[in-house]
Amino acid sequence: MPERLSQETEHARGALPFGPAKVTGPSMVPTLHHGDVLLVHWGARVRPGDVVVLRHPFQQDLLVVKRATERRASGWWVLGDNAFAGGDSTDYGVVPADLVLGRVRLRYRPRRAGQRSPFAVARWALSAVRPVAADRSASRRLRAR
Repeated sequence: MPERLSQETEHARGALPFGPAKVTGPSMVPTLHHGDVLLVHWGARVRPGDVVVLRHPFQQDLLVVKRATERRASGWWVLGDNAFAGGDSTDYGVVPADLVLGRVRLRYRPRRAGQRSPFAVARWALSAVRPVAADRSASRRLRAR
């Protein structure tokens, strides 16, 4: 299942180069989790390893977030970080470059209702906002396909 983004994402994407997107689904775990809010740089240059927002090749009204792993002649090969979730280029092939809309720069993880102890709140505060960096580590990215 592809990592979907909320419908507000499409409305937020306008003349501004940066905008928010809310994640729903498990395909990018452990990098992104359900409920995370992303800061997307619309129209940014994409490099291998970047986490990107794209239009689903078969349902173009659906926006998904994946990792661009390899540039090919006809577009980008994209994979989810969760090998068990599916919904990436192994299902639909190479994504045309014009369907890749932007690059994810930051991730904000909202506080869960159960985080009440001072230790849990401090731990959340230290990790709530993180940059989403390109992962170029071959050992983490290689999986049987």
